[in-house]
Amino acid sequence: MPEPEPLHFRFASAADVPTLVPMINSAFAVETFLDSTRTDATRLSAQLQQGRILVAENETATILASIYLEPRDDRAYLGMLAVAPAHQRHGLGRRLLLAAENLLRSEGFRALEITVLNLRTELPPIYRSFGFVETGTEPFHSSQPVRPGHSCHCIVMTKSL
Repeated sequence: MPEPEPLHFRFASAADVPTLVPMINSAFAVETFLDSTRTDATRLSAQLQQGRILVAENETATILASIYLEPRDDRAYLGMLAVAPAHQRHGLGRRLLLAAENLLRSEGFRALEITVLNLRTELPPIYRSFGFVETGTEPFHSSQPVRPGHSCHCIVMTKSL
């Protein structure tokens, strides 16, 4: 098995938004049940006001993956884990999630929470393999409409740190 690509982790800034938007949207292109793209510059900029986006870059400073982190008391919400399609299925998402967990643990957070759309049936088993457990459901609240014929809600998953 080849050595994993060296990565550098850092927090995104507003200057990264034009690079992040197409990378995130390409990673979420499988969500054909949504009637729009996953994010845009306005939505991503608003997220940067509420939380942080941790990015993984290669040696040439190309952003390969990102994850949104938002503090919620002693928990951190993780969302929109995105890996550029050309780099998917090589463990990059796992490495980014581990970096986020280590960072949040060092900052004193006690648990992580994610929400997974029920229409993404492949995701709960993946997050279970990362140690998350299903802890409930909640309505899908988004400015992104769901295409007619689809019913969407969120599966809440939690992991103790």
